[in-house]
Amino acid sequence: MHKTVSKWSARKLAYVGISTALIVVCTWIAVPLPSGIAFTMQTFAVCVAASLLGWKYGTLAVVAYLLLGAVGLPVFSGFRAGAGVLLGATGGYLIGFLFMAPCTGLLSSQFGNSPASLVLSMISGEILLYLFGTVWFVNVYAAKSGPMGYGSAFAVCVLPYLLPDAAKIALAAVVVRRLRPYVTVGQGGI
Repeated sequence: MHKTVSKWSARKLAYVGISTALIVVCTWIAVPLPSGIAFTMQTFAVCVAASLLGWKYGTLAVVAYLLLGAVGLPVFSGFRAGAGVLLGATGGYLIGFLFMAPCTGLLSSQFGNSPASLVLSMISGEILLYLFGTVWFVNVYAAKSGPMGYGSAFAVCVLPYLLPDAAKIALAAVVVRRLRPYVTVGQGGI
C-alpha cells in the first residue's frame, strides 16, 4: 500500500514540476505584434497546468514558478527575477496567477472536458487575473507615478491583450482535451 501512495505522489510531483517548467518556458516565449506590443505564452501555460492538474496541483505549479522568480532565478518575462518584479506595477498580473489557477482548475474539473466548458473555465480564470492585476497596477503605478484611472489602466494593460489571450485560451483548450486522457492526478485533479 505504501508503494502505491509513493508512486502516485511521485507522479503528482513530476506533473507539478513539468507544469512549472512549462510556465517558465512559455514566459520566455515573446510574440511581437505589429502594434509594437509583445505578449508571452505564460497564460497559456497556466491554463494548461490548472486544467490538466486541477486547482490544487495547478496552483502548486504557479506557486513554484513564483517562488523560483522571487528567489532570483530569471523565470519572469524578459529573463527578469526578484521580489522587485513581483512588487512592481505589473507584478499583480504575476500574483494574479494565484487566483487564475484555482479558478480555472476548479471549474474545468467540475464542468468537464467539452471545448465550451474548458474555454469558459479559462476565461473565468483570466477575468480574475485581469481584475487583480489591473487593481494592483493602478495602486502601485499611482504610488510611483501619480494617479491613473481604471479605464486608462484597462486600455493599457488589458485591451491590447484580449485577442492574443483569446487565441491562447483556444489553443490551451485543444491541448488540454488532447492530454487529459494521459494525465491522471486523481479525482478532479485532487
